[in-house]
Amino acid sequence: MRPPPPNGRSRMIKELHFALGEFQTRLAAVKKEMAKREIDILLLSEPPNQNYLTGYNAYSFYTPQMVIVAQAHAEPIWIGRFMDRVSASMTTYLAEDNIRAYPDTYVQSATLSAYTFMADIVRELGGEKARIGVEMGGYYYPARGHADLTRALPNAEFVDADLLVGWIRLVKSPAEVAIMHQAGQLADAAMTRVIDMVQAGVRECDIAAAIYHQQISGTPEFGGDYPCCPPDLCIGERSIAPHAAWTDDPLPESTVVNLELNGCRHRYQVNLARTIVVGKPSSAFLNLSGIAVEALNAGLEAVRPGRTCSEVDADFRTALARHGIEKESRIGYPTGIGFPPASGERTASIRKGDETVLKPGMVFHMMPGLWLDNVGITITQSFAVSETGYEPLTKTPRKLFVK
Repeated sequence: MRPPPPNGRSRMIKELHFALGEFQTRLAAVKKEMAKREIDILLLSEPPNQNYLTGYNAYSFYTPQMVIVAQAHAEPIWIGRFMDRVSASMTTYLAEDNIRAYPDTYVQSATLSAYTFMADIVRELGGEKARIGVEMGGYYYPARGHADLTRALPNAEFVDADLLVGWIRLVKSPAEVAIMHQAGQLADAAMTRVIDMVQAGVRECDIAAAIYHQQISGTPEFGGDYPCCPPDLCIGERSIAPHAAWTDDPLPESTVVNLELNGCRHRYQVNLARTIVVGKPSSAFLNLSGIAVEALNAGLEAVRPGRTCSEVDADFRTALARHGIEKESRIGYPTGIGFPPASGERTASIRKGDETVLKPGMVFHMMPGLWLDNVGITITQSFAVSETGYEPLTKTPRKLFVK
């Protein structure tokens, strides 16, 4: 048995999933880009970016929180609600002096703003007249927060630094890809469970419940985290809708189930979608499934370092066009660290005109779902760009499943 600590307090266990050197490499890359843009201080409101640079992970982003990166300060500074300070101590590598918290009086107050509290720390870092980058396009940077910051720092210059960190995050390290392989196993486990349970009479809501249970219970070796978005469970008439919600209706004797879900491991997301048919599919639907898989495989075979997202998209569309089918939407997006409300990153897209050059370590969900006038089918593949091509992150067969 361990002897009790002399002060009677238990020793805090750090929950870091990467070596300190990895965090330092990420921070150096961000500061280099800041210097290129002549940004003195960067305010990061997006939870994925806060996690990327510090490791911070807690369900606390419903209140204002920020990570500050200052060129003149060695470590980032985390700022959040007082009761979440302990999570910052547990999940980040930051020194205690770089973990700051505002009192609860600032939470949902009609008179106090947490952003004025944050502005005081910016001033402490020499930011009174600094050039300050903020994430104008982020999910977690409200208009009122920006107004409060600019009012509190009237002599500073605010510039849009949205996706500054996002483009750096696009290329994953080997350690990140290893975690995403585990997330892929979680996605496979959830999809296998659904494929096994789908049959006439099963309620849609029970399918959704099984997905959530499997996503989090995971495998015998490791469990999963809460997903950053609900599964897209598009059944019957709703199979032509990409993002439909489930009901409590039982599955009929003959129907189509289009399902997209994700596995989440240490906040890293891997997406997976498959189509399951209850009953005997028509010959036309079987033919469509073959076309969907053929085009998907053509897109995957086009992946290799040095090619652009647009070139990969072109090979997919060439395969699809041979069958007289056109797809309007993009066929892929990057994934990585994910928090609600979305699993995808907001940088590159596999679509016409996107000249992003593929590099080893980039991770995409190739999602060439076909939603036509009266039928929909979703067979997809998440992958990491390798040195020579693509590396699948899930192993569920790329095919139509018939029950």
